[in-house]
Amino acid sequence: MLSDGAVPVLIEGRFDGREAFADLVRNALSAAAHQGWNEIAFSDPDFADWPLGERASIEALQAWSASGRRLLLLARRFDLVERGHARFVTWRRTWDHIVECRAAGRTGAAEEVPSALWMPTWCLHRIDPERSRGVCSSEARARRELRESFDECWRQGRPAFPASTLGL
Repeated sequence: MLSDGAVPVLIEGRFDGREAFADLVRNALSAAAHQGWNEIAFSDPDFADWPLGERASIEALQAWSASGRRLLLLARRFDLVERGHARFVTWRRTWDHIVECRAAGRTGAAEEVPSALWMPTWCLHRIDPERSRGVCSSEARARRELRESFDECWRQGRPAFPASTLGL
């Protein structure tokens, strides 16, 4: 955890394990708030083991959120987000105007949806989600390739995870 006023440093290279992955996500959200990135993209089959419901993650998202910002979420399904990340669901309702969510394309195979976090200057790609193993990079080529993979899934996806459910 970062102390107040500490500037988050985004690491490069491989990571291994759930706790390492969760720490990287928390640190990236803190960096996004600190550096004021305009766009963040999250992608995962179901976000079950992401630290999205944690107080520190929501505080970082709250500090990051502002006019002109955009958070993109791509998943195969969002039911685990709704059940397991209550703080995030509440935050998402408040900031609906900057959050866009899509469910993966028609086939919906988990392999289609990369487990990744993309920001303008850094990315995290969890290549083996089952063991939480992957790589982080600020290299332009790695960021571009990951974003292209994300964008392809995004184009094939459909709107999902509404901030509220309307109806009778």
